[in-house]
Amino acid sequence: MAKLYFYYSAMNAGKTTTLLQGAYNYHERGMRTLILTPALDNRYGEGVVASRIGLKADARRFGGEENLLALVEADVAANGALHCVFVDEAQFLTRAQVWQISDVVDRLNIPVLAFGLRTDFRGELFEGSQYLLAWADNLEEIKTICHTGRKATMVVRVDDHGRAVKDGPQVEIGGNERYVSVSRAEFKKISEGNGRIELQQTVLPLNE
Repeated sequence: MAKLYFYYSAMNAGKTTTLLQGAYNYHERGMRTLILTPALDNRYGEGVVASRIGLKADARRFGGEENLLALVEADVAANGALHCVFVDEAQFLTRAQVWQISDVVDRLNIPVLAFGLRTDFRGELFEGSQYLLAWADNLEEIKTICHTGRKATMVVRVDDHGRAVKDGPQVEIGGNERYVSVSRAEFKKISEGNGRIELQQTVLPLNE
């Protein structure tokens, strides 16, 4: 029986890498998948899902008003049986769209794997994440670490000087240059103006 899965984490934990590996596993067995990505996320080009380590794949873009159940039904009608749907940046889904992908599971019996952030730079739930946490059959945390060595569970938005930004729109597309994953304790410290974060931390080769 198909299920709705929500894989959540802070930034730079490998969500998209995990998504692309999962899609590859299906393809390797001759099974067709559909990767969905929000139209507002165009960091790597329109209709492209890419990971920090260089993996990428084509994806179907969708807008905030688009019915995702209808989108999947149209894809099946045009291209045949679909074995799994993957959703990248699922925090940007609307409440209605989370319900629609649950319908993909319940009506079409197609598993849906959604990947996204749990909270924004203020420590508050995104709309999509809120309802995925409420309605998903399975919740899986993808873990990453803070620069302090603790588990990173939150995301801080920083300015050019590494200071926390506490105001502004919830959605502002960016990568390492704007957001940093931190522990809850570090989030409190930085948000209170005590300290700063180096935007470009030293990346060591994997063999060191």
